[in-house]
Amino acid sequence: MDFSVVTSHADLLWFGILITLYYTAITIAGGMILGLTIGLIQFAPIRPLVWLGWLFVEFFRNIPLLVILLWTYYALPIFLNIEISKGWAGFLALTCYSAAFYAEIFRAGVQSIDPGQTDAATALGMSYGQKMRRIILPQAFKRMIPPLVSQSIMQMKNTSLLSTITVPDLLYQAGYISSQTFKPMEVYTAVGVIFLLFLVPLTTLSRMIERRQASHR
Repeated sequence: MDFSVVTSHADLLWFGILITLYYTAITIAGGMILGLTIGLIQFAPIRPLVWLGWLFVEFFRNIPLLVILLWTYYALPIFLNIEISKGWAGFLALTCYSAAFYAEIFRAGVQSIDPGQTDAATALGMSYGQKMRRIILPQAFKRMIPPLVSQSIMQMKNTSLLSTITVPDLLYQAGYISSQTFKPMEVYTAVGVIFLLFLVPLTTLSRMIERRQASHR
């Protein structure tokens, strides 16, 4: 194998890495914010809000991400009679998709807290918001860290689908280089190694946090 093709196109791969990291960061942030909102909605005392949160989660969890991505880019502009750039389409699709999974993580974290603490807070006259802010969420967030890290790792891998709508991420750049040089083995091997370099440390960190939490229970 001739890996000189990788070094000679390092600038394109580096640009692709930056785009991948950019979309990973903004969709994780957006997904967590939206996911937290959806997750808390499912505990709201207003029944229609609970059903709305449930529908959102089930809708995005049960449709393949590629379908959501392509529909957002090609069909949504026609449906709403608006223009959506490939960047915005990618952001919306990845954010909503990840939010459904983050919402389930937040919901499970809240449900893991002893109901007796909620009852005690209610007896003290705390409102729903006060109970969440002061009692439930601070404890739940500690338990959510390992699954949140795992889902964020998955999110970085999910960004590789952005290449299907020509967002110039790492996989898109690899496809371009491969088509120009006819060296797919070398190029895609390099892409795999790059993802490993980013994700293996994060996976190790997630396992360390999980073991530490288990030892303190």
